[in-house]
Amino acid sequence: MSVATQNDWEQCVAFHGHECPGLAIGYRIAKAAQNKLGVSFSPDEDVVCVTENDACGLDAVQYLTGCTLGKGNLIYRDRGKQAFSFFVRSQNKKLRVVMSLKFDRDKMDREALKKQILTMPDEELFAFSEPSYDLPARARLFKSVTCEQCGETCSERNVRLHEGKQLCMDCAPDYSRGW
Repeated sequence: MSVATQNDWEQCVAFHGHECPGLAIGYRIAKAAQNKLGVSFSPDEDVVCVTENDACGLDAVQYLTGCTLGKGNLIYRDRGKQAFSFFVRSQNKKLRVVMSLKFDRDKMDREALKKQILTMPDEELFAFSEPSYDLPARARLFKSVTCEQCGETCSERNVRLHEGKQLCMDCAPDYSRGW
C-alpha cells in the first residue's frame, strides 16, 4: 500500500515543514520516476534511490518513494546536482532524472516558480536517462565495536586503528594531507 494519497503534495509539505520550489522539484521527480518505472512506495529495499544532493526535494522523494537512509535504499552521492537515480531490483530497471529547467535564483518569484514546477510537463522539466553506474549493493549489517577511548559503540566499518587501539571516527586523529 502506498503512503501517498490524492493529498500527497500536502503530506510532503507537512513532512518537510513548508512549501518551496525545491520540495516541488523532488515531488515531481519522485512522481515522474514512479510513473516511468511503474512502481510506488517501497516498504523494503526493492526500489533504491541515489540522490546527488541534500536539498529540499529529497524530503519529497523520501516521503513518496519510501527510500530512506535508515532502510538502506537511499544513497547520498554528493554531486550538488538536482539529479536522482532510481533502481528497481526485482525488475532490473533503472532511471536517472535530472532537473533541466533553468532559472535565476536571484530574480525568481518563489511562489510562481513552485507553481510552474508543479504544472509543467515532465519532458520540459526533466532529462531522463540511464545512470552511468550500477545498482548499489544491498545494505549490510556490521558488527558494533566499542571505541577504546570514549566507550561509545560504532559500526565496525567506521572504526579506525590508532596506535593499536580501535577508535571511533570522532576520537581517531585526522589523517588528511589536503586531499
